[in-house]
Amino acid sequence: MEVVIGDLTKREGISRGLLLLLAVACGVTVGNLYYSQPLLPQMAGDLGVSDARMGSVVSLSQLGYALGLLLLVPLGDRMDRRRLIFLTAAASVPVLLLFAIAPSASLLLPLSLLLGFVTVTPQIIVPYAAGLADAEGRGRVIGTVMSGLFVGIVVARVVSGFLGQLLGWRLVYVLAAVATTLLLPLLRGLPRSVSGVGYSYGRLLRSLWHLLREESVLRQSCFLGATTFACYSILWATLAFYLEGPSHGYGSAVTGLFGLTGLAGALTSMVVGRLADARGPLRTIAAGLLLLLLAYLCLLGGALLPLLALGACLLDAGTQSVHISNQTRVLGLSAEARNRLNTAYMVTYFAGGALGSYLGVAAWNAAGWYGVCLAGLGVVLLGGLGYATFVLRGSPYR
Repeated sequence: MEVVIGDLTKREGISRGLLLLLAVACGVTVGNLYYSQPLLPQMAGDLGVSDARMGSVVSLSQLGYALGLLLLVPLGDRMDRRRLIFLTAAASVPVLLLFAIAPSASLLLPLSLLLGFVTVTPQIIVPYAAGLADAEGRGRVIGTVMSGLFVGIVVARVVSGFLGQLLGWRLVYVLAAVATTLLLPLLRGLPRSVSGVGYSYGRLLRSLWHLLREESVLRQSCFLGATTFACYSILWATLAFYLEGPSHGYGSAVTGLFGLTGLAGALTSMVVGRLADARGPLRTIAAGLLLLLLAYLCLLGGALLPLLALGACLLDAGTQSVHISNQTRVLGLSAEARNRLNTAYMVTYFAGGALGSYLGVAAWNAAGWYGVCLAGLGVVLLGGLGYATFVLRGSPYR
């Protein structure tokens, strides 16, 4: 069955109904990367492995996502993006079902990599939506689509935490497969998009290096995105172990409730897109980096639950402020290369996330919660140093 979505010729080039559908699609599909975060201790106990080994689920899914961004998303500059959106979403369904029935960690870990690889649908949707918007409204459109993605992250964490505690972690992935299946007919009905270039697949991939070499804005955004998402992942790769360990002793439902802090990111995304259009994205990046610094200062007091929650809220808001500002800069560089520009940016973004997850788990094993917070502060300061360098050198796109 194919459901045809109506016209897209409004003032900004995209109808409200279509924009809403794209936001929902981002939210449903991105959850694949985040269902595991409140469930890691439960999954480790069920499969009989250590916390450190089960923490690899997060870093491997992010690494797989980065590989999918590198190898799949550039195809959106060569083929109909609607078709690519549908195919990647459909491919995630059997992987989710295999994940749900995995009998051992030895199978679950490579499936984490594969699940991340096929869960690139949101990063095809973002340049698809940006291509339907005019230049003046692009930040708003990206912010709206990304707000759907952030709400999806919140829902994924909260629902998986509650369902995991009530019914077990495996059912979470079965329900995720069902939700994605229900979305597929709507994705088939998206308006067709016209590919920008006729490059071969090999030339398409080689052109990523050319874009990185030629576009200083892209290089800056890659660095800031990688450090920002590393900060974010340091917390979320370890939070379940902290909350469900001796310090607090909560179950996965409480860890899932911490996913509600992601609403701060969703609300931020709706504001930041407009501010980036009006004031310039470098200013909203500076505000985001300041929020990240304040977040980890609050997280140092994580023995107090209110400070832990406040720190998580600030971390989400800061991460999304930098991320949306980066995407506003990057996707405005070239209309015909949007998918490849987004690929170059998002590969480094999730590579930074995978590195941050690894660093967070290593810091947790070495020095506990304070080690996690110090690792996060170090990466925030690295990002701030890079930002100051870019501004002093005179960034071409303020």
